[in-house]
Amino acid sequence: MITIDNLLPAGFRESSLRSDVATGLTATPKWLPPKWFYDAEGSALFEKITELPEYYPTRAERAILRAASGQIAVASRAGTLVELGSGSSEKTRLLLDALLAGGTLLRYVPVDVSESALRAAGSAVDSEYPGLDVRGVVADFDAYLGLGASAPGSGASPGSGDGAGPRLVAFLGSTIGNMMPAERAVFLSRVRSALRPGDAFLLGTDLVKDPSVLIAAYDDPSGVTAAFNKNVLSVLNASLGADFVLDAFDHVAVWDAEAEWMEMRLRSAVAQRVRVPGAGLTVSFEAGEDIRTEVSAKFRRDGVAAELAAAGLEMRSWWTDAACRFGLSLSVPSDG
Repeated sequence: MITIDNLLPAGFRESSLRSDVATGLTATPKWLPPKWFYDAEGSALFEKITELPEYYPTRAERAILRAASGQIAVASRAGTLVELGSGSSEKTRLLLDALLAGGTLLRYVPVDVSESALRAAGSAVDSEYPGLDVRGVVADFDAYLGLGASAPGSGASPGSGDGAGPRLVAFLGSTIGNMMPAERAVFLSRVRSALRPGDAFLLGTDLVKDPSVLIAAYDDPSGVTAAFNKNVLSVLNASLGADFVLDAFDHVAVWDAEAEWMEMRLRSAVAQRVRVPGAGLTVSFEAGEDIRTEVSAKFRRDGVAAELAAAGLEMRSWWTDAACRFGLSLSVPSDG
């Protein structure tokens, strides 16, 4: 039976969305955080993206996990698997199988901002792995990490370990690439501060590669990624009463060679004004003006190791897929 612990205060999602929209749509240039893509429709569209031939990250990371999960299980000896941003938990089953085969795993703790997504994914895992203790945590990485130490005013949370052996904390899918460098530094430091001796951190990172491969992955010819990108406007329409016309914006994917990241943008096709009453805004757009909706940083091994080290984490293992498109690292708290 799955249990859910909600660490977010009442009204957190609504107030966070209003704040992000008010800040981002009045900035120069305009931006919106990628976390608002993921309502039910956005999540369904992203699942379709992962199946596209152009979108390699999910397949590459799955291939690494298929090959390396046994090694990860032996190295971590984890009694608790904590997955940050768990989503559908589809790839996680490879880790669950390896840890259960190793005889150490007692508990699975999926952490996600969406309670409905947690219940669906957690219930599926619960039914597939009878006897495994499944404890979901509703948390937002910008405010509450969901690893126990960051729970507001609480004692031990479901992610805190409480007798279920050492923890393996997994952050897969290169979701860390959606953070700006300073945000990544804060996030990794918070992860480190929540880890205890014996815990380990498994991090998925998409790697730098030919820009043509990257652009194809973020601008597929079938238009699924464009629909996913525009869905953030549907979220604002539904949640804040905005009157965005989706066809008045074009999907744009750009490779920034200097920063080594992909950007997804929504470009206003015409000069227009959009009302967002739930955020108390009327927003003006020039023709050709962009809203940046996502940054997706691409990494190199040395850079990943350096960012982990700066947060007090020591990379112990590194794996890639056969084409070196994606990297998976296992780290532990450093002695220093």
